Amino acid sequence: MKQDITNLFAFIDDFSKAVDLYTSHHLISENPKLHKPTRIPTMTDSEILTIALLYHKSPCKNFKYFYQSYLQLYKPEFPSLVSYERFVSLKPRVLGYLQMLLQWLISLSHKTGISFVDATGIAVCHNKRIYSNKVFEGFAARGKTTKGWFYGFKLHLIISDKGEIHGAKLTSGNIDDRVPVPALAKNLTGLLFGDKGYVKAELFNDLYAKGLKLVTGIRKDMKNKLMIMFEKQMLRKRSIIETVFDYLKNKFELEHSRHRSVWNFLVHIMSTLVVYSMKTSKPRVTYTNCIAQG
Repeated sequence: MKQDITNLFAFIDDFSKAVDLYTSHHLISENPKLHKPTRIPTMTDSEILTIALLYHKSPCKNFKYFYQSYLQLYKPEFPSLVSYERFVSLKPRVLGYLQMLLQWLISLSHKTGISFVDATGIAVCHNKRIYSNKVFEGFAARGKTTKGWFYGFKLHLIISDKGEIHGAKLTSGNIDDRVPVPALAKNLTGLLFGDKGYVKAELFNDLYAKGLKLVTGIRKDMKNKLMIMFEKQMLRKRSIIETVFDYLKNKFELEHSRHRSVWNFLVHIMSTLVVYSMKTSKPRVTYTNCIAQG
C-alpha cells in the first residue's frame, strides 16, 4: 500500500541542504588539481536518502524486490529513478548524511537519568561460510553471544527508559561489550543498567566518577551486595533493550547475509537506526508498582 512520503522527503531535503551548507563553510576547500567525477547522478542525495529510509517503512524484506517492484508505486515522486544496479552503487554517497542525521537524532533524546546498555551480534554469513566470505574480510570477526558463536559485528546501544537511543557504536564481533561503554555514556548521568557481562570494577569507577552509576547483576563467584529496591526493580526492566534489538532485527531486518559491499552494509545499519529514532512510538518502561527513587 502506498504511503504519503511528502513530509519524509521534505525533512530529508531540508536536512541535506543544511548539511551541505555547513560543510561548505567549515571544510577545507578542494584542491583544483585533484580529479573530480565527471558523471553527475540524475538522482539527488535527498532522493537516495528518502528511498533508503522508505525501505524500512515498507512491508518488503528484500531491498531488490522493494526497489524493482514496490518502489514503482512512487514513480511520480521519483521521476528520475535509475536502474537497481546503479542505485546500489550510489547508496554509499549518503553514508555521511545518515551518520550526521543519527547523531542529531541522538542529541535530541531525553536524558531521564535511567539508561540501559547491551550489545547484539550481527552475523554477515552462516558459520559454515566464514572462510569463503570475502566481502567483510579484514572488517568482521568471530564473536560470541548468549546464542552462540557468529561471524560479523556487534551493535552496542544505550537507550533511555523511553526507548530513545542515547548512543550507538558498531564494532567487530570479537570486541568486549564493556569497551565502548565509556564513549557511549560520556554525556549521561544517573543510573545505567546492564547484564552481568558489564561487571568490571574499573568500568564502574570510571563511570561513577562522571556521575553515572553502573548497576548490574552479580555473578555466581561474587559476594552478594545490598541493592536499593528501585535499582533492583529497574534491573528487571532491562529486557526493554532486548525488545528494541528484537524490533530492529524482525521489523527493520537489521541483520541479514545478502550484503555484497561493506559500504552498503553500513548504509543499511545507519538507515535502520535512523528510522527507529524517527518513530514516535517506541518500547518504554512502565513504572506500575515500582517504588519511587530516593
